Amino acid sequence: MKHLISPQFSVKKSRIFYEQSGLRFVDNTLCQILKNWRCLQGMKGRIPLLRTKPKLDWRFVQRFCSIQRVLFPSWSSQNVLMLGTLVGVTLTEQLIIYQVGVIPSQFYEVLSDKDYGAFKNLAGLAFLLILLNSTLKSVDQYICSLMSVSWRKSLTESLHRAYFQGNVYYTLNVLREDIDNPDQRISQDTERLCKQMSTMASRLIISPFTLVYYTYQCYYSTGWIGPVSIFGYFIVGTITNKILMGPIVSTLFEQEKLEGDFRFKHMQIRSNAESASFYRAGKVEHMRTDRRLQTLLRCQKSLMNKELWLYIGVNTFDYLGGILSYIIISIPIFSGVYNNLSPGELSALISKNAFVCIYLISCFSQLIDLSTTLSDVAGYTHRIGELREVMDDILRTHCDYDPASGDSYDFDSDKVHSGPADTAFILDCVSYKSPFSDQLLVEELSIKISQGSNLLVVGNTGRGSLVYYNIQVGVDWYIIIYR
Repeated sequence: MKHLISPQFSVKKSRIFYEQSGLRFVDNTLCQILKNWRCLQGMKGRIPLLRTKPKLDWRFVQRFCSIQRVLFPSWSSQNVLMLGTLVGVTLTEQLIIYQVGVIPSQFYEVLSDKDYGAFKNLAGLAFLLILLNSTLKSVDQYICSLMSVSWRKSLTESLHRAYFQGNVYYTLNVLREDIDNPDQRISQDTERLCKQMSTMASRLIISPFTLVYYTYQCYYSTGWIGPVSIFGYFIVGTITNKILMGPIVSTLFEQEKLEGDFRFKHMQIRSNAESASFYRAGKVEHMRTDRRLQTLLRCQKSLMNKELWLYIGVNTFDYLGGILSYIIISIPIFSGVYNNLSPGELSALISKNAFVCIYLISCFSQLIDLSTTLSDVAGYTHRIGELREVMDDILRTHCDYDPASGDSYDFDSDKVHSGPADTAFILDCVSYKSPFSDQLLVEELSIKISQGSNLLVVGNTGRGSLVYYNIQVGVDWYIIIYR
């Protein structure tokens, strides 16, 4: 009796033995059957996978955290040590920035007193602090660049391990059309994600420290009205930019897909230039390539239109921050808190308080400015996270995994299992067909191939001779029928 593979099926145990770079044996073909059926379920155009629109949501957080676990596998890893060094450098840089920031208030006081000696000492100190600050900032940027390269190495190698395991690369590029341009996601998107995250790293690391310190200084100088006003300004700016970022993430995701399709089209022409020239296909390929270009440009213009509103929001809150600082400073001045100070002392105090308020607003403005970078990071995170999830799914449904028993088989190892010593592989009453046709390609094939023997399979085109070899090595997912 023959059984066609379906979600519920019964199969008599048969024997299929494989040889690929050595002798391999598998005694239970149930895992092969389950793999064929489940892989067919993931093929686009037959049973497509459900996909949600990429956006800033909990799915993004999950994918971002999974990528961070790859970048920082342990506390003693190189990436963690580099991140710790960056924290130390940025904290020292902030201490120097504060000292540089209060120097103008000291200049006001020295110049008001006309103290030439103190002026020379203060000018020398200012020059030294500025030189030290520029050095630390350069080291900060240098470490961020090194982290970008190190992150790319860790993430790309992780993707490569999954991509080249078994036939995952074949399944992604040939059988799974629901995931676009895996090569672009591994090469270009990974590089851009790591670069964008490195530009955000130092700001995000130092923000908690600077916000707490300058919030205290602002409260000490202006009272509760200063911190409350600035925090309210930040909350409004964050909510506004979150709303404006929403449409950008999905559009950026689509643009990167179209960029990959356009590049792949040119790669096809380069690889098949001789064949195209033979068929005089220049005009046809010109038309098809231009069509992909126009689709890409339309998506690019749509992205620019959406980014325009985000840029307006970011720049508006940047400039409003400068005015807000002086409004906060004016409250204690006009309320008479500093009436007992001389003009010189008041100028010095205004300068110091202005620096504290402006820098606190600047810290929030920098976080708001990261909106454009965050939208890029979200788009690349979704593309790379989706690729990792699909590759994991392929590995779970691969022929070397039996979901019924939980056993796994490594076809790429050189391990020799039990069986006849001179046997390369055995097929026992095997029939197979295309998943898109009811006609059998081969019916009840029984064959034993010994090591060192030669086998020639011939037949008319389209009769399944190549499929026979593909099934032997588990490359093509054809429905297999057993007696």
